[in-house]
Amino acid sequence: MGVVALGGTVAVVGGPVLSRVGYGAMQLAGPNVFGPPADRAEALAVLRAAVEAGVTHVDTADFYGPVVVNELIREALHPYPAELTVVTKVGARRGADGRWDMSHEPADLVGQVHDNLTHLGVDTLDVVNLRLGGVDDPDDTSLAEPFAALAELRAQGLVRHLGLSNVTDAQLSEAQGIAPVVTVQNRYNLAQRRDDALVDRCAAEGIVFVPYFPLGGFNPIQSDRLTRVSAELGASPQQVALAWLLHRSPTISVIPGTSSLAHLRENLAAADLVLPEGVVAELDGVGG
Repeated sequence: MGVVALGGTVAVVGGPVLSRVGYGAMQLAGPNVFGPPADRAEALAVLRAAVEAGVTHVDTADFYGPVVVNELIREALHPYPAELTVVTKVGARRGADGRWDMSHEPADLVGQVHDNLTHLGVDTLDVVNLRLGGVDDPDDTSLAEPFAALAELRAQGLVRHLGLSNVTDAQLSEAQGIAPVVTVQNRYNLAQRRDDALVDRCAAEGIVFVPYFPLGGFNPIQSDRLTRVSAELGASPQQVALAWLLHRSPTISVIPGTSSLAHLRENLAAADLVLPEGVVAELDGVGG
């Protein structure tokens, strides 16, 4: 398996072709990723505008809402364009009070895959990421049993490709001994650089690295250096932070999320922002 960078896309050999700037649909749900959107019409418009602009990578999960986001994606985009890859996740459920309950039992993972199939309105899921660890950080427990359950669903034709989310280097190695891994989705951004070595490993091994919370998530990146550099470039700090990620590795595909058409356009424009080498070196000093 390998990865080929093709301008604005990353192509996994034998796997999906993902736009380097994708779209993360999590923010289409209500507050705390729970309940319906504040503006349903705007949410549908954002999804359609993203695909019309050339986005071929939409990230989702049935536990966003729950169910709400997948149903919005289906309403807005089904039947899906042939070039669109919808990447979903399993490994968690939502409580009635909105809490996040991690759920890795094989039988429940099978149920979660079928829930995604139903709510997205497809017979086969393009990519399924197994979400591990806690809400915020990975742990290093064995993933053999849950990943093997997903590998069986792949063998049955219900899933085309498998990925991982919130994992360690050791867990990636363990998963690769069970089935091919096409994506790794971990928390990574300009200020949160714990996975520098994993980013490089993914590039070397032909795995697309997808940073979640590329702009910091619920606590956006705050940096005087980023603010100053962005002003000098005539861009927003968010655009510069995304452009830094795209520069960081040719096999990174970012998935910034928004429920606003204006913010969507701003995020997509980051793909065209060229960072001089001196600026990259200065921004490298933000993280740790």
